[in-house]
Amino acid sequence: MNSKVFSSKQFSSDRAWGALDIANFEGTTVRLHWTDAPYKWHVNDGQEVFAVMEGSVEMHYKEQGELKKALLNAGDIFYAGIGCEHIAYPQGEARILVIEKEGSV
Repeated sequence: MNSKVFSSKQFSSDRAWGALDIANFEGTTVRLHWTDAPYKWHVNDGQEVFAVMEGSVEMHYKEQGELKKALLNAGDIFYAGIGCEHIAYPQGEARILVIEKEGSV
């Protein structure tokens, strides 16, 4: 298969953070997630790009030990650099495109 169209609006899962695998670029995954519940505080094994496709997500993250928050709406992107501790709190249902190192937390 050389190409495929994905509709984030049509994707759902029977569990929070269920994912649709879209691509893997030499160990970097691109996955579409559906969720209606928070994830957990975590630090990825590498960098992460978190793009809200549908809905809103309140991202909590720590910078130099200080808790910060950002409300992300559809079209907004959050970048978590190496060592960035964070947690995503969807505001209702949300669909998120996540690009990260394969097998990351």
